[in-house]
Amino acid sequence: MRRPLLGAISAGVLAAGLVAAGGPSLAQPPGGPPTGASPAAEPYIVVYESGVRSQSKTVDLEREHGIAAERRFNRVFEGFSARMPEAVRDRLAMDPDVAFVSRDREVRALPASEPLVPGDSAPTGVRRIEAATSTLAMPASTVGVAVVDSGIDLAHPDLTSVAGADCTTSGGTSQDANGHGTHVAGTIAARNNGSGTIGVAPGTTVFSVKVLDQDGVGSFSQVICGIDWITANAATLGIKVANLSLSGQGSNDNNCGNSNNDALHLAICRSTDEGITYVAAAGNENTGFGSAVPAAYPEVLTVTAMADSDGAPGGAGGRPSCDFAESDDTAATFSNYAVSTTDKSHVVAAPGVCIASTRLGGGTRVLSGTSMSAPHVAGVVALCHGSGGVAGPCDGLEPAQIIDLVRADAQTRSASYGFTGDPRNSPGTRHFGFLVDAEVTATGEPEPEPEPEPEPEPCIPSGSGGC
Repeated sequence: MRRPLLGAISAGVLAAGLVAAGGPSLAQPPGGPPTGASPAAEPYIVVYESGVRSQSKTVDLEREHGIAAERRFNRVFEGFSARMPEAVRDRLAMDPDVAFVSRDREVRALPASEPLVPGDSAPTGVRRIEAATSTLAMPASTVGVAVVDSGIDLAHPDLTSVAGADCTTSGGTSQDANGHGTHVAGTIAARNNGSGTIGVAPGTTVFSVKVLDQDGVGSFSQVICGIDWITANAATLGIKVANLSLSGQGSNDNNCGNSNNDALHLAICRSTDEGITYVAAAGNENTGFGSAVPAAYPEVLTVTAMADSDGAPGGAGGRPSCDFAESDDTAATFSNYAVSTTDKSHVVAAPGVCIASTRLGGGTRVLSGTSMSAPHVAGVVALCHGSGGVAGPCDGLEPAQIIDLVRADAQTRSASYGFTGDPRNSPGTRHFGFLVDAEVTATGEPEPEPEPEPEPEPCIPSGSGGC
């Protein structure tokens, strides 16, 4: 069964295998672990006004109100998360150094799973957006991609992965304990190495930013912790893209969270200001994504899901092997969609049904959901920055410009390239966006017939003869 995307997390931030310069911290207040949390205490995020010395201010508030900061934020904004009674929350909200206090809400990432896929191949979804053929695959991107999820299997032979941050457990690692993040990472960047599957941008470096626990559950503060780490380290590590295959309840205030006290929205806005493009899953509830975040934020590129069973347009592939409720080249029945004009301005579609990708512990598995469609687009954005050592059309652009370019390119593709349910084929109140293509062009025009630059690398066949 498909479930919503994102979950609740508590505990802190730490770099696992990398030094998080300027990243968030999980230090306890003087005097040891918290003792003042009452049974009525609830989780909140406190955001300071600009210019506040957060370290000393947080210590003062801990002592004054008997609370303990679980996570401290110092890159995307100054603040902290903590559990506290409602009365303490109200007092903090009145503090002149506090911009706002918001509830630390839950997020989840739990799509459906299906049987193992044997052999090495270019998955249908990767072929459908023209990132590979049966004999060719794209080169690695010139930039890194952060996977903000349940972590990544750092030992998986099909992934070029780097330990980033663990925002779920103090003293933990960013190793995946759920499998969701490993699958997402494979769709982005599984290697062209003769085993398993290949990703949209094979061999691209993916950074494990763990914000979901072994059950695929986390919180806004944990996601903010991950965003804080990405923003602090992006310039040093070459991270330009971040994938968010997770979701929680919320809405867009068209003011980066400053009007409705949404700390997660504020964090994403601050991070995009520093050049990171965020790609988010639309959600799996078959409804408008305006009440799901981060999908509803206009600063992210939101991705709906379509079904593909043969890696080609035309609708001739029949029903996907793992889900007979879906049909080839149609909008996925579970996918959320855009309704408002604002939501329509930052949405595209990608394959999200029966997606084969890397499995925790090695090998391959099949999953369905918008969690699977989003990493297709994250891979596209990474390639758009450059691949094979050659700069791409997104190189040097701001995230908002990249979102516009990817959407414009998708819209210029022919009607025959699309799917039933896209704005050109059966337009209606359910706006799923246009299907992306892996070869985004600077003008938003379809790629002409000549060979693209750089030339795709040969795909290494597996023992089963696939690619």
